[in-house]
Amino acid sequence: MMKIKHPVGLKQQNGSALTMLIVALFFGSLLALGLKLGPAYLDDYTIREALEGLEGTEGLSRMGPAEVRNLINRRLSVNNISGFDAKQISVDKNGEFVVIKVDYEVRNNLFGNVDTIVHFQHEYELKGK
Repeated sequence: MMKIKHPVGLKQQNGSALTMLIVALFFGSLLALGLKLGPAYLDDYTIREALEGLEGTEGLSRMGPAEVRNLINRRLSVNNISGFDAKQISVDKNGEFVVIKVDYEVRNNLFGNVDTIVHFQHEYELKGK
């Protein structure tokens, strides 16, 4: 029986094609996941910046919860945050401090019947002028 000689590196090329396919699928799925979850984290960053920007607002400690919530909604609409419900914001008074608690989740369809849920929870103690 005669053995067939393969050129040097032929077996390595077959293995590397499969490896490259697996690596491409892995990084493609990471990219898809990042594209689905990234906007939720960017919106959360904008929400945090809007709430932290309330620090030192004129008359904040004298405002009622509805007025503070209205002020937050205006800031969020200026920053083009849609789909965020103001009911997820809790505004309480603690002496001269205003305590703002935000607790919400973002649901995205990943593919088919697979969804992602990202939960955000923040608490701020702000003092106005």
